[in-house]
Amino acid sequence: MSFSVGIVGLPNVGKSTLFKALTKKGIDIASYPFTTIAPNVGVVSVPDERLKKIASIVRPQKTTETSIEFVDIAGLVKNAHKGEGLGNQFLSHIRNCDAIVEVVRVFKSPDIKHIGGEINPKTDIETVKTELLLKDFEMIEKIIEKTEKEEKKEKEVAKKLKLLKKIKDALSENKLISELNLTDEEKSKIREYQFLTAKPKIYLFNITGQKTENSEQKLKEMFPPRYSLFIDLKNQEEISELSDSEIKELEIESRLDQLIIACYNILDLITFFTVTGGKEARAWTIKRDSSILRAAGKVHTDFQKKFIRAEAIPWQKLVEATSWTKAKELGLVKTVGKEYLVQDGDVIEFKI
Repeated sequence: MSFSVGIVGLPNVGKSTLFKALTKKGIDIASYPFTTIAPNVGVVSVPDERLKKIASIVRPQKTTETSIEFVDIAGLVKNAHKGEGLGNQFLSHIRNCDAIVEVVRVFKSPDIKHIGGEINPKTDIETVKTELLLKDFEMIEKIIEKTEKEEKKEKEVAKKLKLLKKIKDALSENKLISELNLTDEEKSKIREYQFLTAKPKIYLFNITGQKTENSEQKLKEMFPPRYSLFIDLKNQEEISELSDSEIKELEIESRLDQLIIACYNILDLITFFTVTGGKEARAWTIKRDSSILRAAGKVHTDFQKKFIRAEAIPWQKLVEATSWTKAKELGLVKTVGKEYLVQDGDVIEFKI
């Protein structure tokens, strides 16, 4: 299972520019709305210095990073929940993603029209929020109606109905589902519906060509730093067209690594590593608090079915020991069973 992040926002805010810079894929970018109709999909490697350090001592023939999928989704307009613009397509594409990066336009340009006529990040954010809320509200009304027809005496149905009505009330008060203090059990009960406002979100303010220290500070006050980034996307697109040697020579740093890591964190993902007999050092993505069995299934379905035990070591200790053999001699490698919860940075060898 790969994790996907939808790139959303109003038309002409820089969504496709971001996608191109992230994936280095050639796509249509124009200064008019709805250039993107069918969503563009690209797989992006997650930068991780730990894998490089593991590879430096293992010296494998191949090194494989873990990845996240990004989806460039058509621009949303007011009344999208009613089907305006590419509304229904737009919203269904978001539903299939695990998280959202909302691109918000801060830059001004006479050549690129803003669909609302003026640059107003706060208004743009409210437009997107309102459309997602209204679509979720419309959906939850149908779900409640259907659930009420189910067998009333079933306790689980009654509990679910109570939860759905609580969420409906919150939506009617303009609260995102992600803002509600739901328990893990409650989140599990509604997961099947893939509510749009339940998805974790990062705001990316596109400051292309702007010196916006004051407005940036105001935006930072409105949105917690963990959930907001300020990036010149045109600049990042230009950097993405350079070779690795050119980037190194010019001492340029891509800001997009911050976005990739932020997406990884907001999805509550961790990384574990495998080293296959000197042939490959590889990073794998898994949800935090996942069992060793789930990790085994990520590597190979047979590993999960035939699992007996595994050996695990924190990556730092492996690097310090300089080899797996030395780490075992020093007693740094521990044997773990089916109940073990994988820790971020574990290097694991499965025994089947």
